[in-house]
This record gives sequence, structure tokens and C-alpha cells, in this order.
Amino acid sequence: MTFQFAERMSRLGTESAFEVLAHARRLEAEGRSIIHLEIGEPDFATPQNIIDAAVRALNDGATHYTPASGIPQVREATAQYVTKHTGVPTTMENIVLTPGSKNILLFALLMLVEEGDEVIVPDPGYPIYRSLVEFIGAKAVSLPVRQENAFRIDPAELRSLVTDRTRLLIVNSPGNPTGGVLTREDCEQIAEIAQQRDLVVLSDEIYNRLVYDGAHTSLYSIDGMAERTIYLDGLSKAWAMCGWRLGIGAMPVELAKRMDTLMINSSSCAAAFTQWAAVEAFDSPESDAAVDTMVHEFHRRRDILVDALKRIPGIECHQPEGAFYVFPDITATGWEDRDLANALLDEVGVAVLRGSSFGPHGAGHIRLSYANSVENLMLATDRIATFLGAAVSQS
Repeated sequence: MTFQFAERMSRLGTESAFEVLAHARRLEAEGRSIIHLEIGEPDFATPQNIIDAAVRALNDGATHYTPASGIPQVREATAQYVTKHTGVPTTMENIVLTPGSKNILLFALLMLVEEGDEVIVPDPGYPIYRSLVEFIGAKAVSLPVRQENAFRIDPAELRSLVTDRTRLLIVNSPGNPTGGVLTREDCEQIAEIAQQRDLVVLSDEIYNRLVYDGAHTSLYSIDGMAERTIYLDGLSKAWAMCGWRLGIGAMPVELAKRMDTLMINSSSCAAAFTQWAAVEAFDSPESDAAVDTMVHEFHRRRDILVDALKRIPGIECHQPEGAFYVFPDITATGWEDRDLANALLDEVGVAVLRGSSFGPHGAGHIRLSYANSVENLMLATDRIATFLGAAVSQS
């Protein structure tokens, strides 16, 4: 049978990290040595106390449906966590829990954006932003995030991109793929634009606990922004819980009610035992200590990796302030980013992502995740340096 797919499927993109990971796994199955710097997942185990809390919940019967937006006690604990880390008084009614944070993004687009509307997305940025905007029939407008500005949004450039068709602004700090972190002044200027132009903002702050230099400023916390912001967070990054699938949205009550309806019509609810595990993540000293340990190790790896990359001729590497990625400029090597990423994996077994997969303004860069051991990071940079040296000598 020949299937005729809906036209919207042609507008749906992908997440290149999973494509590269699949290719890397095939090479490993052939006996190749592969260093994985492609996937955006902490290489730490979920803290044991959180696992124990989930097991207790399962043994206590947390195997059934829950209310669509989440178990009331868990939503209350989540609201308290958001209040603590943003300073914004947040209640249970503001909280929606979903199976993975991508659902918060998708539901925000479905309930606020019509076909033909414009959504401003960071570029380079998480590729699912653009993919889902275009999937629903809206126009993704690139907001350049430039290395010369420490991979931060330029408020003046943002202001120039807002039109009468702009319905949503997506902001990500700390940023994927760049590790850029917005300053308080940046956030205040973005907030001023959003309020002047009556924009709703989706503030993706899932890396907010992974900041190395200075403190994280939540756009949600700026005066006047809680009433127009969808704050996006989750368990995946801070507590190494990618596979547990729990996304967190904090938003005005009117939006939370609509998102609840979308949950009823799609996933029904997030897993009950995962929700109870979140309470343990939010409330226990053991969980906080585990986050601190992970952040300290990521900080150490960042410094080592950036220093090693800077020593490779042709590579310019800005030091990121958050997340666990570096996004070096490789234009001086003479390679296109796609070609270099492919060659590094196929020729020397280093899996990285091409910068252009994160948007047109990512061209000329590659993304490396330092969610790997220092030993492997050093081996990877040695392989990259050797490959580029050999490639230059052969040209």
C-alpha cells in the first residue's frame, strides 16, 4: 500500500543528535571505537535517593492514571520549587506536568499560535523549536545568537524582528547549543520589549541549575513577566533523569487550564511514580548535593575541553557559562561544519553535531557535549587535532 501523508509531515524536522547517535552506534557494532560527544544527556546516574523514592511510590500503588496536569501534591511541591528558584510566587494552579518538556513547547504553540503567525526562535537554537513552529504552519523567525556577543540575545536585534504577526517569543538560557547565559540586564530589556509589544514568551530554562560563572537570571522573574511567560523546566538535566520523562510548565492560570485540556486529549498524564520522584528531587538535601557535585564536575570538564580546543589550529572556542556544551567556530580550518562532523565520526570516531543543524546562524560551528569523562574529552581532542593536521598536510 502507498500511504499519502499529510502535508504537515513535510514540515517536521528532527533532532540531529539522535540521528548521529544512531550512526555512531552502528559503527560501534562494527567494532569501531567511538567517543560520544553528540548527545545532550548527563553521563551521571540518577541520584539513588530519587530512584528509591520512585520504587517506594510503585510499591505504594503509583501505577494508575493521575489528574492530567499532575498529582495535586506534586504540583504543589513543584510550585514551591519554582518559587524558590525564581522568586516568583507560584501556586499549584500555575503548574502543568507533562511527559517530557517538549510537550510544554508543543502545547504552547497549539494553544497560542495560528497558521501564518510568526514565532521568534533563537538561532542557533534547539532544533525542535523551529521544527514544531513550522509543523503547526507558523513562520519561525530567526533571532541570531552570535559568538561576538557571548551567544546572548541582542535586544536591539530582537526589537527589529517583532511584527504585528509575532505571537510568541522563545528564549533559552542557558542555551543549547551554545552554553550562552543571559544577564539580568538582557532579561530586563527582553521583558521591556515583550511588554511593549504584548508578546507571550516561552522561557526555556531547563539548564538553569547548570551555570558556572555568576547566577542564573530567570526571565520569568522579571517584573511584569509572570503574567505573560510560560516557564519551561524539567528533571532531565539537573538530576540526570532524561529517561524519566517529566516536563514542568509554570504559567498564568488561564494558560494552564488550556494546557490541561491538551494533556487530556494527548498523553492523559505523566507517569505517577515519576511525579513522586520529582518531589524527592526538589526537597531532599541529597538531591541538592548530587546537583552540586555534577555542576562542579561539568565546570572542571568545561575548562579542560575549552583549553584543549583552543590549542587546535583553526578552532576558536568561546567559553560557555552554562549547560554542558561548547560550540567552537571551525571556519578557519577550511571545513564546512557538516563535512567536518561527518568526517570526525567516520574517520576518527568522534561523534559531534554540525552547527547548521541548530539553524542557519550555526553554520561554521560544531557542538560538542562535555557529558563525558575527562579522559574521553582529551582523547577526542587529540583525535580531532591529529585529523585536522593530517587533513591539512594532505591538502
